[in-house]
Amino acid sequence: MKLAYYPGCSLHSTGIEYDISTKRVCEKLGIELVEIKDWICCGSTPAHQRDDLMSIALPAKNLAQVRETGDMKEVCAPCASCYSRLKFAQQRLADDALRKDVEMIIDAKYPGDLIVYHMLDVITEKFGVEAVAQRTTRSLNGLKVACYYGCLMTRPPKVTGKGQFENPTQMESLIQALGGVGVDWNMKTFCCGAAFALTKTDVVLELTRKILADAESVGADVISVGCPLCHANLDGRQTQINAKFNTKFNIPIFYFTQLMGLALGIEPKDLGLHKHITEVGDFLKERALT
Repeated sequence: MKLAYYPGCSLHSTGIEYDISTKRVCEKLGIELVEIKDWICCGSTPAHQRDDLMSIALPAKNLAQVRETGDMKEVCAPCASCYSRLKFAQQRLADDALRKDVEMIIDAKYPGDLIVYHMLDVITEKFGVEAVAQRTTRSLNGLKVACYYGCLMTRPPKVTGKGQFENPTQMESLIQALGGVGVDWNMKTFCCGAAFALTKTDVVLELTRKILADAESVGADVISVGCPLCHANLDGRQTQINAKFNTKFNIPIFYFTQLMGLALGIEPKDLGLHKHITEVGDFLKERALT
C-alpha cells in the first residue's frame, strides 16, 4: 500500500512524536508513505477566518503537489485539522468557477480524483483492524482507553462523509484489537478549544478540564488522540488545570499510533514517548508495556 503523506506544520514541530510514531507504525505494517513534495501550510483555523479564497487555495496547492510527488490517487493526513481543510477544499472545489480561480492562484491544475484519508481511516479501513491484530506482539493488557476524536475527525459529516459522526467507534475497534478496552464516555467528540489555545486560554482550560474529568470518571487509564492540537491541550495543560481548578489530573495522553507501536513491539523511545509533558515512562513500566 502506497499513499501520499501530508504531515502538516504540527507534525514537523510541536507534534513531531505523532509523525515519528506514524512512520514507524506504517513501516512495521508495510504501508509506504511518500511525503508530498514542497508541501505548505494548510491554513488551519486562521485562514478560513480571514480569507475564504486563500483557505481553499492553500490545501488545494498541497493536493496539486501530489501530482508533482508521484502517481498516487490517495492522500493521508494524520492531523485532524489538516484532514478537515483538505476535505473542505475538495468539497468547495466542485464549483467550477471557484476551481478556476484557485487554479490561477496556485498556478497548477487541481486534481479532482484524489481520495483524502485521516490516518485512522488508513489503519482501520484500508489496512484493516484484524490485519493489525495479527501483527501485534505485545498486548495492551486490558488498558482502559478513552478514545478521543475531537471536533474534526468526523464532523461535519457532509464534508467527512462519516456515518458515525457523533459516536464514532473506529478507534475503539483498533484499541480492542490491540488488547485494550475502549471505555464508554461522553466527551469523545467534545471540543478541546484548540483554535483558542493562545487567544482564549481560560476557555481552553475549562473545555479540556471537562474532557479529562469525564475520562477519569469512567475509569480510563489513558486518553488516545488523533490530532496534535488536541494532544497539546490534553497533555500539556494538566498542570495549569490542576492549579486553576484544584484538581489532580495526571492522565497519560497517547497518539493512537503510539499505542499501536507499543503493541507492535516498537520501543517507546522510537515512538517519541519521551517528548510528552505528562510523563508516561513509569506508567508504561507499571503496565508492562515496555
